[in-house]
Amino acid sequence: MTGKTPETDVLAGEIRALRAEVERLNSHRFVRIHNNLPRLLAFNFARGLAVGLGTVLGATVLLSVLVWSLSQIEFLPIIGEWAAQIAEQMRAAQE
Repeated sequence: MTGKTPETDVLAGEIRALRAEVERLNSHRFVRIHNNLPRLLAFNFARGLAVGLGTVLGATVLLSVLVWSLSQIEFLPIIGEWAAQIAEQMRAAQE
């Protein structure tokens, strides 16, 4: 007997398919970026810049809306005056 059985043929086919899949995964962009240190550092640096910029812009918009909405409240004397002072300081800083 040659040692070839239907089970070994199936197993050999599965191994070939597994090798093809591993080769396809190794050529994936994510794996290529993480296999190259300079490329990984550049990618993470750009990602950090984007996250930092998004955080700053988001906080600026949120704080501006919050201060504006607080400055519109005039029925609470303490909060309204405080918010008006903040709004006035922001207007003065823009000029």
